[in-house]
Amino acid sequence: MNEIIIMVMMTFGALFVLSTAVAMLTKPDVYLRINITTKTATLGLGLILLSAAIYFQDYSVTTRVVAIILFIFLTAPIGGHMLMRAAYFTKTKKWDGMKIDDLEGQYDAETKELYSENKKSGITPKSADKDENI
Repeated sequence: MNEIIIMVMMTFGALFVLSTAVAMLTKPDVYLRINITTKTATLGLGLILLSAAIYFQDYSVTTRVVAIILFIFLTAPIGGHMLMRAAYFTKTKKWDGMKIDDLEGQYDAETKELYSENKKSGITPKSADKDENI
């Protein structure tokens, strides 16, 4: 029974990693590529590592695998977010099919600080405050 579970998890993990590789070649812009990488590759790697823990059934291997999975699941989304934020601030070209830019007008271009979702209320950018005082 363990062999079947291991085969299924390893197959799904490999398929997720393969789909990540294919998506990296086919997606039109950096934002979609980062999104695909952080989601599918993280899930695929988690499934592969989990199948390795089931295969070895050793306490030391299992604790290492769980620690690696936790580390990857915690750091990959944060790294992807930081990469996307850096790409957005450097004005990396967006896909032509992108209709809505949710961050447009939502951050201060000088300090790179994001502010409230509602443009009419909440914190305003510091550069806008400077312009009003002049």
